[in-house]
Amino acid sequence: MFSRILIANRGEIALRIIRAAKEMGVETVAVYSEADKGAAYLDFADEKVCIGPGPAAQSYLNIAAIIAAAEVANVDAIHPGYGFLAENAHFNEVCRSCKIEFIGPSVEAMQLLGDKVACKQLAIKMKVPVFPGSKGKITKEEKAVEIAEEIGYPVIVKASAGGGGRGMRVAHNDIALRSGLRSAMTEAEAAFGDGSVYIEKFLEHARHVEVQVIGDKHGNAVHLYERDCTMQRRHQKLIEEAPCPVIDQEERDQLCEAAARLIQAAKYHGAATVEFLLDPQTDSFYLLEVNTRVQVEHPVTEMITGVDILKTMIEVSAGEPLPFAQDDIELTGHAIECRINAEDPDRNFTPQPGLLEVFSPPGGLGVRMDTHAYAGYRIPPNYDSMIAKLIVHAEDREKARWRMQRALSEFRVGPIATTIGLHRRLLNHSAVVNNDTDIHFVERLLGG
Repeated sequence: MFSRILIANRGEIALRIIRAAKEMGVETVAVYSEADKGAAYLDFADEKVCIGPGPAAQSYLNIAAIIAAAEVANVDAIHPGYGFLAENAHFNEVCRSCKIEFIGPSVEAMQLLGDKVACKQLAIKMKVPVFPGSKGKITKEEKAVEIAEEIGYPVIVKASAGGGGRGMRVAHNDIALRSGLRSAMTEAEAAFGDGSVYIEKFLEHARHVEVQVIGDKHGNAVHLYERDCTMQRRHQKLIEEAPCPVIDQEERDQLCEAAARLIQAAKYHGAATVEFLLDPQTDSFYLLEVNTRVQVEHPVTEMITGVDILKTMIEVSAGEPLPFAQDDIELTGHAIECRINAEDPDRNFTPQPGLLEVFSPPGGLGVRMDTHAYAGYRIPPNYDSMIAKLIVHAEDREKARWRMQRALSEFRVGPIATTIGLHRRLLNHSAVVNNDTDIHFVERLLGG
């Protein structure tokens, strides 16, 4: 087991990793930018190191500064959390060259699954369902139009690298496809340094369902069941729940086993999320992408399985075999997570940096709060606007929904605007209650 790890991240996920490591007897080194100086969670680490100014490019994305901090602090490993450098294969490779363990997959597995075209080809080989579309990367407009007419509109153009909605365009005809192809390639090049794209069939009314998988260095891989992430806006998730409320046990088994099969074929160790889109009209699943890191929404999976995903990531990266087999994983109850963002939904979700004068989170049976915020905390303008994750667990979905409504009603945050009111509205909507939603539901509800 490692004796000392560095956390190449900030905020809520940094605190989550500190807590997991502390319960394992592993020391932690927290890095921070000048914008995060004085953040309370830093005091829970065994050591803290400033790595640069507030802008992420000069701190949390500064590979040289992070590696220098790791070497000075004499750590065995680096945990990247999510975002920032978590899926950066170059950073992973630098860690390896410096003989520092990267708590995540190998460079090769990250590159394979991070390239959506290569990942799709492996999925086809492993009989994991994929969307009809191009077999490889597309560079010519005429070829794109030919494929689109073959599989039928609408289609979606996607960047081969990256995610988060960048380098993606939906087209309903030839003209829109030609235009979308050019703009997607330009955006992908600017965002990821890779302008390659591919084309797939686009589902108008899909649900977003993902499977949590974890593997070790001994060739073992198990799934921890699935999550439903359909409640999203512009490809950014708002509410997640586990398990998915619209599939039966047979569909669950097929989906989860396919995800584990794909991860095992990639010789993957660490936590991964295999994302699918579900066509509710045909009950068919199609591979969307694989995230080669821990997800923001991992707590709902922990709540229904009892597995500590962060601890398990550290264990398998240290070379230990998975501490459980597939038959040991039991699904119990239902969990829901709301991402509490410092944003104003009434002003097109404008970020709300500033002083949190009031921050009084809820509690009670079955309520979990993952946050680094507190009354008196000043939210910096430099980073993502998420300030907390509120998670509840209950015997079934309806009881979990009522528990979340109760918890949200107790949550006091001010004077800045947050998404708490929006979450309450969404969870009380008849379409959400009756599971009659798709990935565009929130945008239709809010008018775009």
